[in-house]
Amino acid sequence: MSKTVAAIICAAGPGTRFGGKRKKQFIDVAGRAVFLRSVELFANRDDVKQVLLGISPDDEELVGVKWGPNLKFFNVKIFFGGDERFDTVSKALELVTDAIDLIAVHDACRCCLTDKMINKVIAAAEKTGAAIPACPVTATVKQAKDSTIVKTVDRSDLYEAQTPQVFAAALLKKAYENLKNLDQTKISDDSQLVEALGEKVTIVETDSSNIKITRGSDIPIAEAILKSRRKLAAKGPIGPYAEAQW
Repeated sequence: MSKTVAAIICAAGPGTRFGGKRKKQFIDVAGRAVFLRSVELFANRDDVKQVLLGISPDDEELVGVKWGPNLKFFNVKIFFGGDERFDTVSKALELVTDAIDLIAVHDACRCCLTDKMINKVIAAAEKTGAAIPACPVTATVKQAKDSTIVKTVDRSDLYEAQTPQVFAAALLKKAYENLKNLDQTKISDDSQLVEALGEKVTIVETDSSNIKITRGSDIPIAEAILKSRRKLAAKGPIGPYAEAQW
């Protein structure tokens, strides 16, 4: 019997690097809002029993008016998160029911995630209690100080962490209870909190197509990735809204 999963979708960030009038999580990518694509990836799964969407209080009206019916259809629970990722996840953990075995934390702006990768990360977390997708670093990495290179970093064992990061519910809650003992200015993901407990986190190797939309220039890249994943031809007549499902 598969374990039950709660998905926390983090969409409360200010998105300061993106620019523009609308935050990056609410921008359309190939006809659908970035955050909504992320929500749908988890809401359509049988093993996901809770979908918790963290937004800023400033965005309550926008989300309710523009996407309220969609979110209600997917049985999504909206809550108010904070400026920092860990603030949002902390609040979400209070809403996770006791019946949940695993918690998946996902960046709303990683809308190019695939079902296959979700399956792999959840399966790994079922076995080990903690797993994240991560992409091997292929670029040459330089460490610099005052705009001058200090050294070239060995990339042979370096990975770029992605989401969803999946953990046993009890483990993630324990990691967040320990948050008060850590330097919160240096916390950048949930795996880091679990690592701080001395627990091992499994890497599920992926590639760079699980892009996180950070800047406006990332939008056409994400659209190209989504459109390159051709679906199998549907049996029977194709409805007039088929393209909207991309």
